[in-house]
Amino acid sequence: MVSEILIKIIAVVLILSVAIVLVLGIGTLFKGGSTSKKYSNKLMQLRVLLQFVAIIVLVCLAYFFKD
Repeated sequence: MVSEILIKIIAVVLILSVAIVLVLGIGTLFKGGSTSKKYSNKLMQLRVLLQFVAIIVLVCLAYFFKD
């Protein structure tokens, strides 16, 4: 059976990945110029995708491993 620690590690990794992409996206947005045009929108799209994946995984973990 999956341990509690592993579930917590998965949750933290998912949340940190969303936060890192969010910070990178905001950073490129404020940087402006050609960098912003190239990467800002793509990073925000990636953030939305990561948020979707994180929510689905966390809900599944909460459903299947509830006590």
